Amino acid sequence: MKTIRIGAGLGFYGDSWEPVLATIERGDVQYIASDHLAELTLAILQKDRASDPAAGYTRDLVPMFAALWPQASARGIKFLLNAGGLNAHGARDALTALFRKKGWKARIAVVTGDDVLDQLDVIDGSNMDSGAPLSTVRERMVFANAYVGAAPLVAALAQGADIVLTGRVADAALFLAPLIHEFGWRLDANSERDWDLLAQGTALGHLLECSGQGSGGNFGGLDWQTIPDLAHIGYPIAQAGSDGSVIITKAPGTGGRVSFDTVREQLLYEVHDPANYITPDVVLDMSAIRLEDLGGDRVQLSGARGKPRPQQLKVVGGYTDGWMGQASFGYCWPQAYAKASHAARMVEQLLRERGVAFDELKVEYLGYDSILGPLADSAGRDDLNEVYLRMALRTGDQRAAEGFGRMFPSLALSGPPFVGGRFAPQAATQLLGIWPMLVERAMVEARIDVHVTDV
Repeated sequence: MKTIRIGAGLGFYGDSWEPVLATIERGDVQYIASDHLAELTLAILQKDRASDPAAGYTRDLVPMFAALWPQASARGIKFLLNAGGLNAHGARDALTALFRKKGWKARIAVVTGDDVLDQLDVIDGSNMDSGAPLSTVRERMVFANAYVGAAPLVAALAQGADIVLTGRVADAALFLAPLIHEFGWRLDANSERDWDLLAQGTALGHLLECSGQGSGGNFGGLDWQTIPDLAHIGYPIAQAGSDGSVIITKAPGTGGRVSFDTVREQLLYEVHDPANYITPDVVLDMSAIRLEDLGGDRVQLSGARGKPRPQQLKVVGGYTDGWMGQASFGYCWPQAYAKASHAARMVEQLLRERGVAFDELKVEYLGYDSILGPLADSAGRDDLNEVYLRMALRTGDQRAAEGFGRMFPSLALSGPPFVGGRFAPQAATQLLGIWPMLVERAMVEARIDVHVTDV
């Protein structure tokens, strides 16, 4: 039986690629699949693109390849990455410039077609969460990208691509594509067996898409302190067979842990309905999955079941949604919380008196409730050593956002006593709202293009 090994790359824009090097050198992998895009990442990239039309891709792409490619190319390892973000061709150009400077050779494929911004007038783009019509934000939309499946990535690999750069593809599709390419699995599945193979591959991808979180990082178990050497964590690796068999492991000599507990935690991460985990390629039913801990950082995955893929694809859209002004101010013991809350009431009073128009005012006390919010336990609140007051204003008026921070400096001498931390105002920031919606897959797939460049 033919087997291949796929290593996890980054789990988000800004993640560390040092563990990927350990996977390349010691993990005996043939592929690295790297997920650079959270849903909010596109909003970050849109701000980059607004200031520089050549931007819009994740800038960690170039330094990552500068560090990894010499070792990866020597072993014939291929990469699949959604680092193209909102500008996959720009990502390709930046990577090509690096390779030419270094004298490196590669075949780089770019997958495009996920951008549907120019199709919004013919899309029934009701908000998936609220049901609100697209017309309420249509004129403010600045990006709209569909979650594409594995098919164009498979096509790129079939053309001999060493590196496949994409925009907004489904995370697990980055891992599923090499399995389809290597094993000849059917994307046009017409049998229960075909769907189950795609489901196994999708479950594999879901277990690897969050880098170190699949091998003991961010582990929520009570014994989290026993996870060894997180400073040198090994990202998860999947060994997959053509029959759908899967073993999750990591490179020898690396930190972290691959166990029943760490793997099952990642399996349910961001899953609303385990029996119907919808992806562009298959609807994954996790309810019959079995995880068997084989010991030695090896866990066997089996039992994934597949259902026919959906006829619609999810689109993540972004629209301009006003401005934010914010500032923070620190107070120390005694009565740190009382001082911070009194300062907050002073700012709120000034906002009312000056007639500042705003849509939302966020008040947080770092050190008390900035993470837990209303679930914070008030016991001991009045005896905290230090508290930072953070206030953020959301408004449609840019000038109001810009002026918000200027309300805080006078608190140093004219507010509650014992100011104990630096005043930290921030420049007004334009906000982008996220708009999830559905689109007919045929509309997107008709526009998908795979372009291959030899460097």
